Amino acid sequence: MRNISWFSCGAASAVATKLALQPVLPVYCDTGAEHPDNKRFMADCEKWFGRSITIIKSEKYSDTWDVWLKRRYLCGPDGAACTVELKVKPRLDFQTPHDVHVFGYTADHNDFARAKRMRETYPELMIETPLIERGLTKVACLAILERAGIQPPVMYGLGFRNNNCIPCVKARAPGYWAAIRKHFPDKFDRMAKISREMGVKLTWLPSGDKGFIDEIPLDYPVLEPIGPDCDFLCHIAEQDFVRWSVT
Repeated sequence: MRNISWFSCGAASAVATKLALQPVLPVYCDTGAEHPDNKRFMADCEKWFGRSITIIKSEKYSDTWDVWLKRRYLCGPDGAACTVELKVKPRLDFQTPHDVHVFGYTADHNDFARAKRMRETYPELMIETPLIERGLTKVACLAILERAGIQPPVMYGLGFRNNNCIPCVKARAPGYWAAIRKHFPDKFDRMAKISREMGVKLTWLPSGDKGFIDEIPLDYPVLEPIGPDCDFLCHIAEQDFVRWSVT
């Protein structure tokens, strides 16, 4: 039996990995489309975990753009093609029936639903969600990293709520796409062109209608960074870090 923590280079998955019962095997699915700063963050986390991170990658696709262009599909009611090809399939190939799977779902409202959906989709998996069990939110995880002396991934400082691929076609908020346009204009223009070619409207417009991302007004406000916030639950979690390192 392996205790696998699915490390995504996000603040939440990093703290979940640190909280996982030892020995833990951190595993990262490389999508080829995330911020270059992730290499720095991963190296910092390996020192914090006291163990190396295993990297797995699709043997068929090089990155998200490769998936979108070859599949001619971005996302729909059943999810995004890039998620399936670059994360789900490599995970299914890597896992074994006896593994315990640790995911970094937080105690934030949206993540409760995501964790529930994961368990319903894969009832055969032994899933652990240490952040939900401890009541730790996204801002709490950012605070824990800060207190550990680890600089969070650059994407958080730019206002993004998650350290996802650039861009993430599952995002619908116009503020997200306005931030992509501001910080990654080349990627924004490329996605605007592809989504137009495929006829896929990826965002909600101020009018309330669904639209193409290049229809978002140029003065639309971008996302603001979220700040770390630690309460007594953070301190309890940090005591667990000490206990794990002793045992």
